[in-house]
Amino acid sequence: MAHGIHHVTIMAGRAHRNLDIYTRTLGLRLVKKTVNFDDPGTFHFYYGDETGRPGSIVTFFPWENAAAGQSGVGETIETALRIPETAVAFWTHRLVEAGLRHEAPEKRFGETVIRFRDPDGTRLALVGVPGIEREPAWSTAEIPADVAIRGVHSVGLLVADTAPTAAILTGVLGFEEVGRDEDANLVRFRGTDAAADTLGAIVDLHRAVASFRGRLGAGSVHHVAFRAADDAAQGDMVARLAAQHGVRTTEQRDRNYFRSVYFREPGGVLFEIATDTPGFAVDEPVESLGQALKLPAQYEPRRAAIEAVLPKVA
Repeated sequence: MAHGIHHVTIMAGRAHRNLDIYTRTLGLRLVKKTVNFDDPGTFHFYYGDETGRPGSIVTFFPWENAAAGQSGVGETIETALRIPETAVAFWTHRLVEAGLRHEAPEKRFGETVIRFRDPDGTRLALVGVPGIEREPAWSTAEIPADVAIRGVHSVGLLVADTAPTAAILTGVLGFEEVGRDEDANLVRFRGTDAAADTLGAIVDLHRAVASFRGRLGAGSVHHVAFRAADDAAQGDMVARLAAQHGVRTTEQRDRNYFRSVYFREPGGVLFEIATDTPGFAVDEPVESLGQALKLPAQYEPRRAAIEAVLPKVA
């Protein structure tokens, strides 16, 4: 059974700019162009690798006039993406060329990290991982496969007390503690299965030294989704949350490409548990993923009206 991050969902501003940054500058594949199932007047973009494997996916809700978010306690404060260690120089140069705000490379648990922000202020990082050059990668004319991004590396969560969140990670979501940096008030967790050195395997808990709450808006992470192999695995996690931690989830919601439940973990971060199945090729061939606007069945009768209000994008 795979344990790890399924996807990260972020709030954004202008849709066209979001597409440009994540497909052209960062070279991710748009694997699904759909709408927010709870607000169909807004796009929902999914970016990932060739097939949109769990752990490769970063998604966005773009609102054209969204106010900027403010980072704070009880939020995801960083989404990190994996790059080959040999590609650090390439990406440092590319961020400069793109005019994206970034910091000098630093070391974190022995890996090189380049922290940067997209135009909406989303806190991102590229993490150089040794030996992943031959992993599958989506390449573009400007970003060859040997330097391309290989999915999600980790998320960083800012919480007032790391222990209750850690208990959920280890007791329910399949992670184990693998490192601490006391100077940085940081605890690292990694998925426990055999494939946990690959996509979406790491969660970093940052202990807040001050109590300042965040404000959701453009650049804010809306939620982090964790993997469940299927409905049965998801149901087992839901049962353990209730029995061992007194945490209740929402009812299961069908998102077409996975089935989800949501809950607020003790530190305040919104978590989702998403099934690996059925995947993004359920309604269009892998070869044409992301090219057409896909709507859930309940919105198909309103397609013309929905398309009329969505921003125009390529």
